[in-house]
Amino acid sequence: MDNFIQEEFFDSNLDQMRAQASKPSSEIKIPGNEISGGAEIRVIRSSRRKKSIGAYREQGAIVISVPARLPNSRVSEVIPEMIEKILTKEAREKISDAQLQQRADYLLAHYLSEFTIRPASVSWRVMKERWGSCTTVDRTIRISDRLNGAPGYVLDYLLVHELIHLMIPDHGTQFESLLARYEASERANAYLDGYEAGASG
Repeated sequence: MDNFIQEEFFDSNLDQMRAQASKPSSEIKIPGNEISGGAEIRVIRSSRRKKSIGAYREQGAIVISVPARLPNSRVSEVIPEMIEKILTKEAREKISDAQLQQRADYLLAHYLSEFTIRPASVSWRVMKERWGSCTTVDRTIRISDRLNGAPGYVLDYLLVHELIHLMIPDHGTQFESLLARYEASERANAYLDGYEAGASG
């Protein structure tokens, strides 16, 4: 694939964009940087798009879909605009610790109504190696802040997972049976696997 950039995509002031491509490419991948919050940027040229430009998250990356005929100079202009839109939208959708606790309480009542133990706290934590953790001694649950803004079904899956650990420390048959009550488990696992693959790719 031809390089869309040489060393950097954004200059230090964001006043000018450097974009170099000898030939058009259907997909361009730009490594994560400070401007994108560390997320990889994927620019896809779509023959189905005539004028509109779209942006969305896919497995952790920011995907920007542009018309196939859009000039490279214009592409370099819209990328920071679309990144800002995505990050601004996600910032509005961030969930607080209090909201996370409320969500956990609802899921506990809905999926694990027989449980007599309730979490003392549910909060976001900086975790790079794990998605979540549960400490049974003090009944605290922590969810990786990487997923604040992830689809609701993914967050709910992780919360149900950690809530089960309040009563069951291992991942044995009983644990799996309880987790199977959450109907979007397979879909959530696929998202998390894709996120990990995108982050390490």
